[in-house]
Amino acid sequence: MPSSWPHLRRDFAASVVVFLVALPLCIGVAVASGVPAELGLVTGIVGGVVTGLMRGSSLQVSGPAAGLTVLVLEAVRAFGLPALGVVVLLAGLLQVLVGLLRWGRWFRAISVSVVEGMLAGIGLVIVAGQLYAAAGVSAPASGPARIAGLPAALGRALTDARMLVPLAVAAGTILVIVGWRYAPRPVRAVPGALVAVLLATLATAVFELPVATVRVSGVLDAVRPPGADAFAALTDVALLGTVLAFTLIASAESLFGAAAVDRLHDGPRTDYDRELVAQGVGNTVCGLLGALPMTAVIVRSSANVRAGARTKASRVLHGVWLLVFAALLPTTLGYVPMASLAGILVHAGWKLIPFRAVAALWRGHRGEALVLVTTAVSIVAAGMLEGVLTGLALSVAKAAWDVSHLRVERTDDGPGPVRVSLAGNANFLRLPKMLDALESLPGDRAVEVDLSRLQHLDHACRAALDTWAERHRTAGPGSVLLHGPPEGRVARPSDGEPAPAAP
Repeated sequence: MPSSWPHLRRDFAASVVVFLVALPLCIGVAVASGVPAELGLVTGIVGGVVTGLMRGSSLQVSGPAAGLTVLVLEAVRAFGLPALGVVVLLAGLLQVLVGLLRWGRWFRAISVSVVEGMLAGIGLVIVAGQLYAAAGVSAPASGPARIAGLPAALGRALTDARMLVPLAVAAGTILVIVGWRYAPRPVRAVPGALVAVLLATLATAVFELPVATVRVSGVLDAVRPPGADAFAALTDVALLGTVLAFTLIASAESLFGAAAVDRLHDGPRTDYDRELVAQGVGNTVCGLLGALPMTAVIVRSSANVRAGARTKASRVLHGVWLLVFAALLPTTLGYVPMASLAGILVHAGWKLIPFRAVAALWRGHRGEALVLVTTAVSIVAAGMLEGVLTGLALSVAKAAWDVSHLRVERTDDGPGPVRVSLAGNANFLRLPKMLDALESLPGDRAVEVDLSRLQHLDHACRAALDTWAERHRTAGPGSVLLHGPPEGRVARPSDGEPAPAAP
């Protein structure tokens, strides 16, 4: 026991820090998702106590995440709050299945640009939507309308005292969070978001500010397991598409987060398949409780590592502290200004937008930057699922384009044969370029085509090459000699003699 005591002491201290970080975020994510604030606490508790006990990543902390806010809000608007539990339940079961089949590692094959573009799009939608919430007005339903209407909404807020006061509370919250990094080191042990909420709550109470506060109905009252009517919605194809979107996005965010957390410590590495099962079990429980979906959250996870956590005990204890708070102090949520939570989420959404990554990609990999920006814009313009699918399709197309580089080099010196060398990858995407080069050759000259420098020659290009060689042979006195891969048919010279064997 003495040898394990240092770990327990560190884990206990880390759990308190993570609890203080998670508390305002759980509430804020729930409110921004259009569900009761208590459901955010329920998901945080499940993420700590249930997922925290399971194997996978020992230091990664799970709970409601800003990255799923937009998708949850769209699902609640489209299918209603009772159907949310069904969506989360099915997504959790699908995650468990994928983990048991050991497919978790394939989520790591998703382009980083798509994931960063997804987070950027989510961040833009969160920032736009929560700026309306900060001013105390309803946001337009569509992403483009939210962004287009921001200047007019902010202009009205600056001239209307009823809108200006909550906007000032939100702005003050953001300033406290941003400026907290410059506070003395011992003071920074308390998370800036929690300090900002406490100060906003105190200012609202002391000065009796006319701002809306969180509505509280009790944790047990907010928990509503999905009934038979909710499961009847499974006949809706759109709902099943939402389930797939939850599964894809939550899994990718969790596994990419695990890779990031692994770089922060030198402890045991993440088992991705087990982590996916753990996330799936947590989401299954959340679905049965009618709560928000969960993912691994990099903010809480990095706070856990920085606070000195050594084992999974820290994340389990943070869930216990959330449970104690939900059981003993839920009414204190009724004093928290909604504008302060909006400020927290504006800051969180802004941090999701990878400005430095876009600049770095633009300098070195403009194709990847295009994938990132297109994914983000598509999410804002069309929706979460459509944006992610657009990003994935563009990423696959870019990969296919990258591996289809073909160089055609022609040497025509003297009366001898024209020599053509093909190097790189000859696939159907480069077929027009290859045929244009070959068909431009003189029909009355012998031609030698060197294929030995090709890394890949697909069936379409091989068939087109043989067809061109046959036409070249019959159209005039010129002959064709192909050097290169022994597989496939080799055209013969015009005089009927067999071509030399390919090397």
